[in-house]
Amino acid sequence: MQDKTTFGSKIGLIAATVGSAVGLGNVWRFPAETQANGGAAFLLIYVFCVFLLGIPVMLGEFTLGRGGKSDAVGVYRHFAPKKPWWMAGAVATSASYLILCFYMVVAGWTLEYLIKSLTGELYTVVPEVAGASGIEAYDIQFTARMHEYISDGLSPILYTYLLILINLGVLLLGVKKGIERLSNILMPLLFALLVVFCLAAFTLPKASEGLNFFLNPDFSKITPKVFIDALGQAFFSLSLGMGILVTYSSYFPKSTNLTRTAVTVSLLDLLVAVMMGLIIFPAVMSFGLEDHTFEGVTLVFVTLPEVFTQMPGTQLWSVLFFLLLLVAAVTSTISIAEVTVAFFRDRFGMKRRNACLVVILPLFIFSAVCSLSNGPWSDFRIYGMTIFDFLDTFATNILLPVGAIIMSIFLGWFAPENLLYNQLTNHGTINSRLLPAIIFILKWFAPVAITVILIARFI
Repeated sequence: MQDKTTFGSKIGLIAATVGSAVGLGNVWRFPAETQANGGAAFLLIYVFCVFLLGIPVMLGEFTLGRGGKSDAVGVYRHFAPKKPWWMAGAVATSASYLILCFYMVVAGWTLEYLIKSLTGELYTVVPEVAGASGIEAYDIQFTARMHEYISDGLSPILYTYLLILINLGVLLLGVKKGIERLSNILMPLLFALLVVFCLAAFTLPKASEGLNFFLNPDFSKITPKVFIDALGQAFFSLSLGMGILVTYSSYFPKSTNLTRTAVTVSLLDLLVAVMMGLIIFPAVMSFGLEDHTFEGVTLVFVTLPEVFTQMPGTQLWSVLFFLLLLVAAVTSTISIAEVTVAFFRDRFGMKRRNACLVVILPLFIFSAVCSLSNGPWSDFRIYGMTIFDFLDTFATNILLPVGAIIMSIFLGWFAPENLLYNQLTNHGTINSRLLPAIIFILKWFAPVAITVILIARFI
């Protein structure tokens, strides 16, 4: 195994790790889940799940990563040589690469929308609008634009290729000069943009109604489904089970306080999700869009452009929002790609340059196939799904929870004695009052809860 580099500063470590967690799951999946599950009732349960499941499982991944100082497969080979536990790491690595194949396409969409917002083309009226008015006209306008930008054969591929090249450039620079340096720039920018949007949302005419829906819980809306969806969202938004946190924590210095880092990362990730709620719900209430269904793609590429159309400075708000979205997408794709880069470096002794090329170059084919499955190749189906949707479903609904279940069982029952204690207390040099609770959750609660999520997705 090659010597591991480490993050150069505590701020860089936090920025990179938060960037790995913050992504489209916070920006579009969280508002959609919140709307579908009763607003503030869902938020309340979601916060509970982040602390009860998210932080302990994150600490489990941090323990494996820093303790094993290797990739997601190598950490299991380090702690359990000649035993099949490495398959958990293989599942996580495979899931992350499958996700990368289609996630790069989504990142390409955000870049295209940013450019179309800059040029004003996004808001040029399409012929289909003729005869329509009001919200109906906006729906037709931006649905047509979404179909044009996403379903076209060539254009989405070109933007995807630009994102692939951006990722390759950052990854080739390495952990400190590439990932950490970019995170130090992009994460403050992301939070600054969120603050700007929150301040603007609070000035909208029906902001109080939106805030009431998002922050004032109606406990009658809490059902078993709300618990399952909130648990799944916490799991998804923190990037658990993808090997990202194992990989990034292998770059943590020995002095890093893992518990403090996990709490900080989780709180900042939670803050992004909450700020998106503070932005979106006042806006949709103010402009009469509360009856719209918040599906991920539709929310971002149809509903929000409708909102911007009804605000002064439409083009400016559109540019700022899709810049925010692009920042979230880039930090996510880079962190997902790093999982496989680390795998090839550590398992095969490759130089970083070669590992980056082995990981990134095939995306020019795989991501193009995912993009075409939304357009010219949309008739080709796997179990009734496009290639894009099939990879999404298989990786996120099956592989991620399976890998996390195996990891929790390993850490709770089969890991070397005192592994969790040594890592969470830095070999007894710091106090960790949460240790007994974390061990209990990893042994009992996490495997059961994640299994429930896995089964519930199919029921």
